[in-house]
Amino acid sequence: MRLHLVFVAVALASLASPARAQELSLQEMLLRAKPAAVVVIAEVGAQITLRCAGADKAVTPQPYRENGSGFLVNPRGWIVTNAHVVYVAQEPPRRWMTSHLVDKAFRAECLPAVLAKRGLAVGDRPELENALAREAVASTPVERVTLQPTAWVVLQNGLRFPARIAKYSPPPAGEAMSGRDLALLRIEAADMPMLALGDSTALKIGDRLSVIGFPNVVMSHELLKAENVQASVTHGSVSGFKQDRTNQPVIQTDAAAEAGTSGGPVVDAAGRVIGVMTAVTEGEGGAVQGFNFIIPVAAVQDFLGGTTVALDETSRFNTAWNAGLSLFFAGHYSRATPYFAEANRLFPELPDLQRISAENATRATTQPLLPWGTVGAGLVATSAAGYGVLLGLRWRRNRFRISPSEVARLLEGTDPPALLDVREATAYERSPVRIPRSVRMSVQQISDGKGPDIDRARMIVAYCT
Repeated sequence: MRLHLVFVAVALASLASPARAQELSLQEMLLRAKPAAVVVIAEVGAQITLRCAGADKAVTPQPYRENGSGFLVNPRGWIVTNAHVVYVAQEPPRRWMTSHLVDKAFRAECLPAVLAKRGLAVGDRPELENALAREAVASTPVERVTLQPTAWVVLQNGLRFPARIAKYSPPPAGEAMSGRDLALLRIEAADMPMLALGDSTALKIGDRLSVIGFPNVVMSHELLKAENVQASVTHGSVSGFKQDRTNQPVIQTDAAAEAGTSGGPVVDAAGRVIGVMTAVTEGEGGAVQGFNFIIPVAAVQDFLGGTTVALDETSRFNTAWNAGLSLFFAGHYSRATPYFAEANRLFPELPDLQRISAENATRATTQPLLPWGTVGAGLVATSAAGYGVLLGLRWRRNRFRISPSEVARLLEGTDPPALLDVREATAYERSPVRIPRSVRMSVQQISDGKGPDIDRARMIVAYCT
């Protein structure tokens, strides 16, 4: 009976716990994956000495900037993105960049004074302003321009880190994108969120996927705060398997993507990375949705070969965050609270974490001390099991018992049974009942092997207390 009850308790515990072996819900999967996405910024600043109004002037113009997306593959700050996202920081096109920055510096620092001498204001004569800017560019020697390329990574909690380009695989010359358009960045950080790499070789047409990134159209939207750094998600499916012009494999998808999404992770239903968004199809009217391309994660794994990036390292943030989400979606709000607190300690002020933590705290205040529904179901099941055990024991004890009426019927038959009166001595002596044609024996006599001389083929009916 004890073993049976233990089995019942284990079964109830398994029913009460969430079915984590099943596929995660889309919401939970995305909440697990999103913190590892980052904004990648490539900048080229400059120190320029301009000839303004007959005198030399040192000018620092606003840097040229390009941005895209990336994602952490290791909690120690290793980030994968597209090479074309950081191209200007790795290999700045010096001639074009110099002309661009000199033009910008001249228009900001010298042009207003030059126009004022002619009695003009900025905007009065656009063609003259352009001519003056071209003249300034042509007359500024290269040695007067010092380019300063840098790369930055911005996390979703707003923290900004300088990034080192550790490995770089640019597209072939003359190509905008390719199936090997990858770069590996490093920031000085620890206990970061991270994404695990999946398997792109198992993908099939129609498999669902999600793209996580920072499209410019959202990041710069007039309705949103400028400091709002939160990843956006679009969904779609695998719509084709192609090859680029260098015969490198790429995956076609109908998931929406925009400028700024390049380098972002593409994840499957389990939140594993199956590729890197690389190419947004452009038409005359801008981006043409439904025909975008992904670098398969198999290429990412090859690219990371030979580096010191440990893909099997555990993220302490992921451990706490994922445990909290599992308990939250299972309805165990009080138990989820310390995990969310630990995740916030490791990676503070993450927008998704703050939102879920606040919702969890609200639900925890209204949650009963015990899950009474589960407890009630467990008590009912335990009671049913206990009654089942009792009924089984009763059946076992009475499986050879027959009623007095059945004994009477057997005695009237042609082959009557032998009757043994094996009542305890005290009960036998005090009882006035004596069974006709019965043989009186004690249990001790039978135990000692002193049974009656009865044919073994006959049925024996024993009367006992």
